[in-house]
Amino acid sequence: MASLYVSPHPDDFRSLQALIAAEFCSSSRPRTVTEQPPAALNARSRPTLVLGAGVDSVLSGSSAVSWYLASQGKRVGLDEKQQSQVWQWLSFADNELTPVSCAVVFPLLGVTAPDKKLQQSSRTELLRVLKVLDKALEPRTFLVGESLTLADIAVTAALLLPYKYALEPSDRKVLNNVTRWFLTCINQPQFLQVLGEFSLCEKMVPVTPTANAPAKSNAPAKARPPKTEAQLKKEAKKKEKLDKFQQKKDMEEKKKKLPTTEVTTSDVVSPLPDAYSPQYVEAAWYPWWEKQGFFKPEYGRKSIGEPNPRGVFMMCIPPPNVTGSLHLGHALTNAIQDSLTRWHRMRGETTLWNPGCDHAGIATQVVVEKKLKRERGMTRHDLGREGFIEEVWKWKNEKGDRIYHQLKKLGSSLDWDRACFTMDTKLSYAVQEAFIRMHEEGVIYRSKRLVNWSCTLNSAISDIEVDKKELTGRTLLPVPGYKDKVEFGVMACFAYKVDGSDEEVVVATTRLETMLGDSAVAVHPQDPRYQHLRGKSVLHPFCDRKMPVVFDDFVDMNFGTGAVKITPAHDHNDYEVGERHKLDFLNILDENGLLINVPAPFLGMKRFEARKAVLQALKDRGLFKEIKDHPMVVPVCSRSKDIVEPLLKPQWYVSCAEMGKDAADAVRNGQLKIIPDHHLKTWFNWLDNIRDWCISRQLWWGHRIPAYFVTVDDPSVKPGQDMDGHYWVSGRTEEEAMEKATKRFNVTADKIHLRQDEDVLDTWFSSGIFPFSIFGWPNATQDLNVFYPGTLLETGHDILFFWVARMVMMGLKLTGKLPFKEVYLHAVVRDAHGRKMSKSLGNVIDPLDVITGISLEGLHDQLKDSNLDPLEVEKAKNGQKYDYPSGIPECGTDALRFALCAYTSQGRDINLDVNRILGYRHFCNKLWNAVKFAMKTLGDNFVPWEKAQLSGEESAVDRWILSRLAAAVGSCTAGFQAYDFPGITTAIYSFWLYELCDVYLESVKPVFSDAEADGAAQRRALVCRQTLYTCLEVGLRLLAPIMPFVTEELFQRLPRRLPRDSPASISVTPYPETDEFCWQSDEVDRQMEFVMTVVKTIRSLRADYNLTRTRADCYLQCIDPATASLVQKYSLQIQTLSSSQTVHAVPADQAVPEGCAVAIASDRCTVNLALKGLIDVEKEVAKLGTKKGELEKQMEKLKEKMAKNDYKEKVPVKVQEQDAEKLRQSQAELEKVKEATDNFKKMM
Repeated sequence: MASLYVSPHPDDFRSLQALIAAEFCSSSRPRTVTEQPPAALNARSRPTLVLGAGVDSVLSGSSAVSWYLASQGKRVGLDEKQQSQVWQWLSFADNELTPVSCAVVFPLLGVTAPDKKLQQSSRTELLRVLKVLDKALEPRTFLVGESLTLADIAVTAALLLPYKYALEPSDRKVLNNVTRWFLTCINQPQFLQVLGEFSLCEKMVPVTPTANAPAKSNAPAKARPPKTEAQLKKEAKKKEKLDKFQQKKDMEEKKKKLPTTEVTTSDVVSPLPDAYSPQYVEAAWYPWWEKQGFFKPEYGRKSIGEPNPRGVFMMCIPPPNVTGSLHLGHALTNAIQDSLTRWHRMRGETTLWNPGCDHAGIATQVVVEKKLKRERGMTRHDLGREGFIEEVWKWKNEKGDRIYHQLKKLGSSLDWDRACFTMDTKLSYAVQEAFIRMHEEGVIYRSKRLVNWSCTLNSAISDIEVDKKELTGRTLLPVPGYKDKVEFGVMACFAYKVDGSDEEVVVATTRLETMLGDSAVAVHPQDPRYQHLRGKSVLHPFCDRKMPVVFDDFVDMNFGTGAVKITPAHDHNDYEVGERHKLDFLNILDENGLLINVPAPFLGMKRFEARKAVLQALKDRGLFKEIKDHPMVVPVCSRSKDIVEPLLKPQWYVSCAEMGKDAADAVRNGQLKIIPDHHLKTWFNWLDNIRDWCISRQLWWGHRIPAYFVTVDDPSVKPGQDMDGHYWVSGRTEEEAMEKATKRFNVTADKIHLRQDEDVLDTWFSSGIFPFSIFGWPNATQDLNVFYPGTLLETGHDILFFWVARMVMMGLKLTGKLPFKEVYLHAVVRDAHGRKMSKSLGNVIDPLDVITGISLEGLHDQLKDSNLDPLEVEKAKNGQKYDYPSGIPECGTDALRFALCAYTSQGRDINLDVNRILGYRHFCNKLWNAVKFAMKTLGDNFVPWEKAQLSGEESAVDRWILSRLAAAVGSCTAGFQAYDFPGITTAIYSFWLYELCDVYLESVKPVFSDAEADGAAQRRALVCRQTLYTCLEVGLRLLAPIMPFVTEELFQRLPRRLPRDSPASISVTPYPETDEFCWQSDEVDRQMEFVMTVVKTIRSLRADYNLTRTRADCYLQCIDPATASLVQKYSLQIQTLSSSQTVHAVPADQAVPEGCAVAIASDRCTVNLALKGLIDVEKEVAKLGTKKGELEKQMEKLKEKMAKNDYKEKVPVKVQEQDAEKLRQSQAELEKVKEATDNFKKMM
C-alpha cells in the first residue's frame, strides 16, 4: 500500500490539499503518516507520497502528489483540454494565490514578524487576485467542466488560510461568487472528512498559537495520530447537532425577516448568487415542502371530506418495481404527472397524487435468488418457501425504498404518508378478496392451456416480460444453461412419408426438435396439390405414430410447400388447429426444458441439444431436405434471457370477454376518454378480440393464490384432476375453504383433504386493482369515498393493455365504477437517433446522471455492473463515446423536467437529446439573471400594489408586455387542460426569454436611468416597476408546476402583495387564470410586432456594415401618417433596442440625408441608416472587394467539381446536397457583398 507523509499541523494547506485529493481515491487510498519521511527517501518536503521501494517511487510536493492522487480518482479533467485548464489553475494557486495568502496570514499566526505596511499591500493584492477569480466563477459551479476537479481542490486549499483568518464578512460580500464556490467545495464529503467543521473569519486579528501550532524551538512538533473511526463518528454526530442548532437559528432569523413564509430551509435572506447553480437551488426545498405538508390533500382544509367548490383531483402513480432504479421513462412519467398535480393543487383543488411500489414478483425473486447464490452459495429451495420469503422481505426493507428517494430528487409532490406497497397487508387483503369474488362468480376459472414458459425461472411469464428479438437470418444466440451459442433464424425442411405409399409431404420448421411432438400435417382446403390426401395419414419416422393430414384455412398455400407440421402442445397457432380438429396434444418438454414422452435417444435431452440430434437422425433416414436462412422473431424472457417456450400447463384464467366489452363500451359511449385519440383503434382492436388472461405464476414471492384443491376420501365421489375447476374452492382462510368443500361434495370435513395452490398471482392482477386497493377496498373508507374514482391515469402507451385496460376491466367488475375519467398516454423515450433505449447500445440514461452530471468514464463504469457480455460492453462504450464524448454535463432537475415536458408531443416516440436539456439549464440561468437584475431595479424599498391590475398610466411597452403575459396565461391554462405540454413550455419560454428579457427589460432601461429627472419620470418608473414585478411574480407562478425548485428559490425573494395573507410557498400559491389576467390586446401586439420588425431590420443593417459599437442616426420613411405616429409612439423602444443614436419618423415624400444604407422593413416603412462619417468608406469597399474575390474563387472551385462527368455517379448523395447548399449560401453572400459595395460607392 502507498504511504502519504503529511504535516500534522491543522493549517498546513499543502498537506491538506494532498489529503483531500486522497479522499477521491475510493479503492486505492494511501496510508496516512504524520511523521517526517525517512531520510533515505531523499524527500524534499511534505506532502510526500511513497508508491513503492526505491527513490523512483517517491513523489514530493503538493502539486505532484495531488495530481497523482486526483488522477487515480479521475479528477484531473475529462480530456486534454480540461487537463490543461486544471494545470493552469494549479499554477494560479501556487504562483498567484499562495504567496499573497501567506503574506497576509503568516504575521497573524506569528510565523513571520508583523509589518503593517507590507501586510496591508499584500491584503490589497490578495483582494485583487480574488476579484479575478470571482469574475471567472460568475457563470460556473466549478472551475473546470461541470464537476469538481483538482483545480477546485488546489485553489480551495490555497484559500483555507485567508477564509479562516483574514477575509472578513465585508470582504466575502464583495467576493460573492468565490464565497459561494468555496462553501460548495468545503461542504463536499471528501473535504469534510479532512477539514471537519470549518469556521469563517469574523475579524482579522492576530491569533494565539494553538497546541498544535509549530513550536518556536527547534524541537520537532508532536505528530497528531490519525483519527480512529470512533472519533470520526463522534465528530460527525457533533457536527450534525451543531448543524441542526445553526439551522434552527437560521430559521428563527428567516421568520423575523420573512414573516409570510413560515419556516424555510433554503437561505433566501443572503444575496442571490451571481450564477444559477442547480446544486445550490435544489439542495433544501424538498424536505421543507414535505415537512409543511404541502403535498397532502388535507393541507389548508379541516378534512378531506370537506366539500371543495373547486373540485377534487386524484391520480395514482404507475407503481414502479421495487427492484427498479430510475430511468428516463420514469422521469418523463413523473415530470408530466407532477406538473399536472402541482397545477391542480395551485388551482385550489383537493389534490392527491398517491405513491406506491409494485412487488414485481419475477424481478424481485430473481434479484434475491442471485444475491443468495452470490453471498451464501444457496438456492431458494435450500431455505424453503417461508425462509426465502423472509429473505425477500429483508431485502425489500433494506433496498426497496431506493426508488422513492430518486422520485424525491425529481421533485415529485407525492403524499408520502399514503405510500403503498402491493404486498402490504391492506393491499394483499384486497387482492385476496378480488380473486375470491371473481372465482365465486365464475370469472376466474381453471384450465390447461399454452403459456409463455421460462425454463430458467420455472414459471409462466406475461407477454410484457417477453422481448421479441427480430432476426434477419442465421444468428447464434446465448441461452442460459448452454455452453455454446444456439442457432436461430434458419428454416429446416424435411419430409414425412405418406402411409401406404412412397409419396412424401415436405414441411418446414424453425424449431426442429418440436417435430417429436407433431400430431398432424395441415394443408389448405383449396390446395389442388393435396386433394388426393384427404383421409390419409403420414408416418412419424421416430415412433409408431400415424398423423392425419388435416385441411384448415389457416394454412398459407403460397408459403413453401403449402404443408405445415402441427404441434398442438408447443405452438399457439397449432394449439387452435388441434382444438378444431381434436388432435392429440403431445407434451414433449418438462419444466426445465428437458425432453419427455419421446423415443430414445432423444429422451432426457436438453431441448436445443435435441435439435441437433433430430437433424442428424433425419439425415440418416434420408428425410432431410435443406436448411436456409429465414427471418424470424425469437421470444426471449426479459428477466432470465432464456428462450421462451409455449408449454401446456393447468393454470388460473380470467374470463375477459364480458369485461373487455364493458371496457370498450365505456370509451365508445364517452364515459372514459383516451388521449390522444389515435390510441383508440388499438384499444378497441385489443378489447374486441381479447383473450382470457392467465394469472398463475410459478413463483414464491407474490400473492399466493387463495384456492385449494379438494381430495375427497369417499367412494361416492369420483377423484378429480388438477385442471378440473369443480375440485377447486377458494377461501379467505382454510376454514372457509373447508366449509365450501363440504357443501359442494356433501361429505363431512374429516373426509376432505385441502391442498393450497403453490402458485402466486400475476403481478398485473394486484396492479389491476391498485386504484381502489390503495384506499382500503373492499372496506368503505373515507379515502375510498373521496378519491375513488380518480380523475386521471397518466402513463406510457406501451402498457395500455397490460395495465390500463385491466384496471378499467377490474374497476368496473369489482366496484361498478370506472377507476378514472381520463387516460393520458405519453410517448416512449428514445435516444437522440430515434433508437430504443437499450443497455447493449449504451444509450440508457439515468436521470440522476443528467441532473448531477457524469463523466464518460463514469458512464463506462456503469456498464461493468450490467449483465452484458464483453462484446456488447465494447459496443455500448462506443455508443456512449459517440453520444457523450465529454460525459453528460450537470443540467439539474428543473432543466430535465422542462426538457421532458417540451418533448412530449402527443405522438408515440420522443428522441431525447441531452444537449437540448443543457439548453434549458442555460434558460434557468437566464431566468436567474433576469430576476436578479429586476430585483436590483425594483430596489429594497419596493412595495407592490395589492392587486395586479392596469392603472391606465402604463407606457406602450408596459401595455405590450402585460398583453404578452396575459397571452402566456391563456396558453398555459389551455395547455394544461389539453395535456399540450409543448404548448405550455413554448409559451413560458417565449415569454421569459424573447419577450421579457430580450425586449421589455432592454426597453425600460432608459426609464430607470432617468427615474429621478422629475416627478413625471418618477411616476413612469413606479408604473414600470409595478409592471415588472407583475411579470416576474406571475411568470414564476406559470412556470412553477414544471420547474418547482428554481421558481421557489426566486419567488421566496420577491416581496408579497399581501404579506400577511400570502401562501408560504409558490407550490400552494394560486395559478394565474385568464379571468384575472385579461389584458391581451391584439392591437397592441400587432403594433409591437411592427416595431420589432423595424428593430430587426436596423440590427441587420448594422451587422452588414459592421457597426458593432458605433451608434448611427436612423430615419424611418413611413408610407402614411398612422405609421409615422406609431414610429413616434415607440421611438424610445426602437432607439434602445436597435442601438441607434436617434430615430426620426420621415414622411414618404420627404428626402432623407445622403450617405444612408437602406433596407425595407415592411410595405409601410423603409429603414435609412446614416453611415456617412461613421465608417471609412474606401477601406470598407476594399475589404468587400477582397471578400468578393474569395467568394468567387470558392464558387468557381465548387462549380468545377460539380460539372465533372462522373460527379453524380461517384459522389454520395449527401455530399452532393452539401455542395449544392454551399453554392447557394456563397451565391447569397456574394449578392449581399455586391449590394453593400454599391451602397458604399454611393457615399464616396
